[in-house]
Amino acid sequence: MTDQAVDTDGAARGAVPPPTSAAAGTDGGRFVGRHRELKELRADIDRAGLDTLSGRKAPRARVLLIAGRPGSGRTALAEELARQLADAYPDGILRARLSDPDGTPVPTERTARELLDALAVPAPAGAGEDDLTATLRAALADRRALLLLDDVADITAPPAAKGADETGAEGDDADDADSAAEGVLAAGAAAQVEPLLPDTPDCLVVAVSGGPLTGIPDVRPCTLGGLDTKAALDLLTRSAGSVRITVDPRSAESLVEACGGHPAALVIAGGWLAARPKAAVADLTKQVRELPEDGAADSGLARVFRQAYAGLPGPAARILRLLCLAPAGYVDPHTASALAGCSVNAARATLDDFVALGLLRAVDSQLPQYDVPGCLVPLLRELTETQDRPGEVQLARARMLERTVRLLQSCRAITEPGDSAARKKLAGLPRALRFPNPRAAADWLRVRRPALLAAARLAVADGELDTLARRLMSALTRALAAHWGTEAAAPDLYGIHQLVLDVAERRDLPREQAAALLNLADLDARTGRTHEALARYRAALDCARAAGDPYATGRAMESVGGAYQELGDYPRAADWYGRALTERQARGERADAARLHGRIATAHTYAGRYGEALRNWSSAVAGHRKTGDLPARARALGELARVQEYAGRPEDCLRTCQEAIDLARQAEDTRLLAALRLRLADTLDRLGDPAAARLHRAAAERILGSELSGESAEVAGPASMDGAPASAYEIRSASGRD
Repeated sequence: MTDQAVDTDGAARGAVPPPTSAAAGTDGGRFVGRHRELKELRADIDRAGLDTLSGRKAPRARVLLIAGRPGSGRTALAEELARQLADAYPDGILRARLSDPDGTPVPTERTARELLDALAVPAPAGAGEDDLTATLRAALADRRALLLLDDVADITAPPAAKGADETGAEGDDADDADSAAEGVLAAGAAAQVEPLLPDTPDCLVVAVSGGPLTGIPDVRPCTLGGLDTKAALDLLTRSAGSVRITVDPRSAESLVEACGGHPAALVIAGGWLAARPKAAVADLTKQVRELPEDGAADSGLARVFRQAYAGLPGPAARILRLLCLAPAGYVDPHTASALAGCSVNAARATLDDFVALGLLRAVDSQLPQYDVPGCLVPLLRELTETQDRPGEVQLARARMLERTVRLLQSCRAITEPGDSAARKKLAGLPRALRFPNPRAAADWLRVRRPALLAAARLAVADGELDTLARRLMSALTRALAAHWGTEAAAPDLYGIHQLVLDVAERRDLPREQAAALLNLADLDARTGRTHEALARYRAALDCARAAGDPYATGRAMESVGGAYQELGDYPRAADWYGRALTERQARGERADAARLHGRIATAHTYAGRYGEALRNWSSAVAGHRKTGDLPARARALGELARVQEYAGRPEDCLRTCQEAIDLARQAEDTRLLAALRLRLADTLDRLGDPAAARLHRAAAERILGSELSGESAEVAGPASMDGAPASAYEIRSASGRD
């Protein structure tokens, strides 16, 4: 672990790093072939669009489409185009992958949030797709940036379109069905891209897809086939060396033909030759041609891959097969080690060998990380299904999740004090699972964040490893909160709590349902979605009652009251605070009961019911007196004085305020003391004694210096007197308190 702990401050959280290996079509900045396609794409940027021809200003960014099968070099071409155009777009290149390696479309809201993260533009946790895409367009309105949208998903046609083909329809009916399926495919792909388009012609969008984007006007695809012979030979030469290609050009050309000019196949073929310096190109060509076709979409790639796979040692072949389980296609040595059950060092050496063979791509990251090419994922999955028993695959997935949980626990524990129980437990972990310092742990968490979130999503979707999934989400929540804080990590935490809710509902775990609903509602409330928060608080209350969890029940009741108060329904707020108060009093929780008296009083104050407010503030003062909390008692007295002034009792207000000042002085709370003196000064001003008011203001300024000079600070009002609930409700599965 220590050798992976390096600085990653330069990496944006939402940025998708480009691949850097030969499999991507780049090698030290060199790009092979595709000169005609590059020329056409660059010319298409300046081509007059439909808006220009009609005399209107282009309302949106120009979209360039690079269409081709996975492994055809489409991403490499997009990256090379972006590199050549970088100077023309000074606000940078934003990358996003719109589908996972297995072809699953990435939700638009997740893509928009990643792009906003890369732009360092904050977006509220839990915001919907429309809000996020609108924020993204607004952020790009005054920028000149290039968006590279990779792997636009191939959306499968609906059953109706498929059914026409499966029933044996012929002629026009079959053609109509195929056309309908293609139309749905194109419309689905366009639906991913269209919401992300900037509303400014100063930006450029480069989309990479397997087909057309017919739902977006004025887009002409640049469709990729195989490389021309010269470029293909150049790509082969980079890995295999020039000698064998030069001495046997006919065999090299035959190998290119057997690969169909497919860049991914050529890279793997070059890696195979590089690993066998004594093998002739003719030998590989013969072996590839003799392999039978297996019905794969690209038989050239499939045959070359099978040839490379057959030459791997047994342990390496097993690691390669299991890489199809890697979350989001991102692999690091720990992931490979856990999947295969080998050491971390052995896993890293094997991954590096795969890169040399063209079977993996090294990711441009400051920690060791690799990317599984999407074109190989179906082939790897097929091998796993045929050569590994389902139980073994599930065990490998469980080992990977367990390793991730332990790393996350170590990542959080390193932030604890040196003499804490967590640090002592951390010392007993294997060296490979320990971080040398908090900075190294934070770097690892930042780099692995996309894979960690993907692991949580996949664990929940699996449905058979829910216990591990719950542990993973709990550990991830704690690690994010420990390193980034709950506010900065709120968008990620929102998604995790939704996953927790999914598992809790599937497993009928009302206690965890209540926890997830409370956390989601808190985040909704913080971002102004009060109605949504109220609905979730009410649902959490039902779950807490079903679970018999008194803490969650009281917490939900209090939160319902807070939501009603935010909505301006003060009678209902006071009623729900009263219900929560009854729960606290029944359990003998005096401090919380005193705090709830203050919340009830605040609601009555807003409603203008000063008599009820005075009674509840008096009860709050008495409660804090019993608990011995001097600062809380002083604050309650300060609020009591405020209500006495509202109720037209200035003399009582002065006496109460002076008593609060005496308590604040005993508590040695300087800010509270200064605020109370300013409160007293304001009251004296209203009573017609400006001289005394000036004395108290001067005393407040002496206490805090110039910090409060000229301010009219007040005692903490409802926000602090209310005693807002904890920011996160811990997921507790087997607690004695439960």
